Amino acid sequence: MDETRIQDRGLAGEPGPSALDERPPTHEAAIQGGVATPLAHDSAARHVAGTARYIDDEPELPGTLQVHIAMSERAHARIANIDLAAVRAAPGVVAVLTAEDIPGENDYSPVFGDDPIFAVDTVQYVGQPLFAVAAETAHAARAAAKLAVVTYADLPAAISIDEGVAQADAAGEDLLPAHEMRIGDPEAALEAAPQRLAGRLELGGQDHFYLEGQIAVAIPLEDGDVLVRSSTQHPSEVQHNVARMLGVPDHAVTVEVRRMGGGFGGKESQPALFAAVTALAAVKTGRPAKCRLDRDDDMVMTGKRHEVRIDYDIGFDPDGGIVAADMRHLVRCGYSKDLSGAIADRAMFHADNAYQLPAARIHSRRLKTHTVSNTAFRGFGGPQGMVGIERAMDRVAFATGLDPLDVRRRNFYPADGSGVTPYHMQVTDSVIGEIVEELEATSHYRARREKIRAFNAANTVLKKGLALTPVKFGISFTTSHLNQAGALVHVYKDGSVHLNHGGTEMGQGLFTKVAQVVAEEFQIDVAMVKITGTTTAKVPNTSATAASSGSDLNGMAAQAAARTIKDRLIDFAVERYKVPRDQVVFEPNRVRIGNDEKRFRDLVGEAYLARVSLSSTGFYATPGISYDRDTARGIPFYYFAYGAACSEVVIDTFTGEHRLLRADILHDVGRSLNPAIDLGQIEGGFIQGMGWLTTEELWWDASGRLRTHAPSTYKIPTANDRPDDFRVALWDRGENRAATIYRSKAVGEPPLMLAISVFSALTDAVIAAGDGRVFPDLDAPATPERVLAAVEQVRARG
Repeated sequence: MDETRIQDRGLAGEPGPSALDERPPTHEAAIQGGVATPLAHDSAARHVAGTARYIDDEPELPGTLQVHIAMSERAHARIANIDLAAVRAAPGVVAVLTAEDIPGENDYSPVFGDDPIFAVDTVQYVGQPLFAVAAETAHAARAAAKLAVVTYADLPAAISIDEGVAQADAAGEDLLPAHEMRIGDPEAALEAAPQRLAGRLELGGQDHFYLEGQIAVAIPLEDGDVLVRSSTQHPSEVQHNVARMLGVPDHAVTVEVRRMGGGFGGKESQPALFAAVTALAAVKTGRPAKCRLDRDDDMVMTGKRHEVRIDYDIGFDPDGGIVAADMRHLVRCGYSKDLSGAIADRAMFHADNAYQLPAARIHSRRLKTHTVSNTAFRGFGGPQGMVGIERAMDRVAFATGLDPLDVRRRNFYPADGSGVTPYHMQVTDSVIGEIVEELEATSHYRARREKIRAFNAANTVLKKGLALTPVKFGISFTTSHLNQAGALVHVYKDGSVHLNHGGTEMGQGLFTKVAQVVAEEFQIDVAMVKITGTTTAKVPNTSATAASSGSDLNGMAAQAAARTIKDRLIDFAVERYKVPRDQVVFEPNRVRIGNDEKRFRDLVGEAYLARVSLSSTGFYATPGISYDRDTARGIPFYYFAYGAACSEVVIDTFTGEHRLLRADILHDVGRSLNPAIDLGQIEGGFIQGMGWLTTEELWWDASGRLRTHAPSTYKIPTANDRPDDFRVALWDRGENRAATIYRSKAVGEPPLMLAISVFSALTDAVIAAGDGRVFPDLDAPATPERVLAAVEQVRARG
């Protein structure tokens, strides 16, 4: 384990010296837990001990009702009749809720108004909510729901991408209009290219499989107000949707969340449904209500990563240089729009990954299918776009006989800032060449290539593969107005600090990082900063904690609030002690004022007595970004995050089983706010990405039922899937050229794409199984069945 992962054990929850003792000013060299300290997650000890409190751990108020949501059993049908008499009469039932009970709008959608809370006339996927039962116990609610008599008149259902295409072509429209990005003249460049190849890649979806499922608790208040505790990445959106459903102003709804047991995008737009149903039950009955999904229901009812088919046409020269690319995406969105427009757009934004495409056309269609509406997932479409171009790079290398790494390096965006993306943004911060050069050396890529060739030549059953792939990931919401954040900081008269901001904690360590920022600003130990749960009552109109922007946005907002208070303290000291402003200096846990020193808490106490405000809000909006979608031109990203991974795999050509043997990762996080948390994010993101590309297979049958809806049938990576040799490092030369919080870089989403190296390595191993004669048709996830089929294909065609 990296040494930075095990330092500062005392900061992981063990009590230290009292922050309020009466010590005289000391002269510590540095504060405890400031920026760049490898500090443990603020809840790490509680996570391990099982004492971290999630929504379901909160004691239930007396009379709390349990809510169960009844689901459609058809993928696409007209509701001919629904009889709920027996449901209402069942033991323990207090209320049965349908669309007729909603006083406001029957909708929980994030944007387009096409996600009904309860279906009315038609159902459009298996699992769509029909009604809800609020009962004294969860068992009673579920048992009562089964007594409903629902009569359906089935309608044609489109389940697969092919069926979605046929349906759209017949109707003359897709779920959302197609979109295209262009640079240069790709048609002419393809025709003139010295060499040209085309191919297709199918990419499956992915379930979020957060440890804590969807849950909401609603408590009715006076005047019709309601307090909602929701496991959500987007409290303000839940607030807005609940208020809209109830037909009340936003101020009548307060949404709180202290922590989530994982989110990964699945708690961005999805929680609004469960919060709305629970709030409706609470307001209608006057009693607290809770809706907690079990795993099977959660997987059936909630959206996934978008399944994508990519057709590519690539023109290149004998040296592997790309001269033109035509990438066509077919995106399976599900029954409603949800966030699919922005997700499909981001797949296009990342269709170039780290490569300059002199002439390119990126075209995307967004298809409706009668399946649950797909939604945000870590990477937000970017991973799908990247896999497409990486497959093309592997194909070009195979066609030219060059090493795949040499082809990749040949096409990197140049370090001089002259590269331009297909959406006409200049890439001024490209460091991918330096990162890959360093990783190539530290991973001993060339020597291992030779060893693997020798191994493959000597083994007929087992075959190894090796791949080194890059990541370039744009950081910002591509919907520009979402790039804003607020914070609230109170300094109490004893010198302790209360911190609140609009970001949410889903295990990624955001709260710890932002607390470190505030501690650094005041130069106090991080133990003096109280981390508090996110609530719409303190910081309004927040954006989702998504797009890897949590630390960038909320860290800057919290810094702004802290600096406002700090400036007031300086102004006070200047006036009271008659010293120049530059002689008021904040040092570790103390303030130097001219030739004197005093504890931070003492200066704060004096300022309080002098009626100086010790509370402030802070606000931050990302500067310099804009994107004109009509012309597909602009600067949608504030900067790019970079990284690279080298993966070695082995496959069994008899069974298709495979293992990741070793992974070397070098990732750029700029100047890290917290190296321990950043390393954890890189490791976790990589393994989650590997799961998407190798084991996590979603399968719907012909009637639209999800058959992989439990751990018994849906295979996420386990501890045993982690490579025995796992080498992860932060790039020590990293520094963000953009003016981010302490020049750090986002780390939430980019590491997931490092796992593309595993997929490319599996492709390399399958090529070896066919003695290098045939490039395989290997789709994702590369399950043992698919790997075995690819092995048989290359051997049959060879």
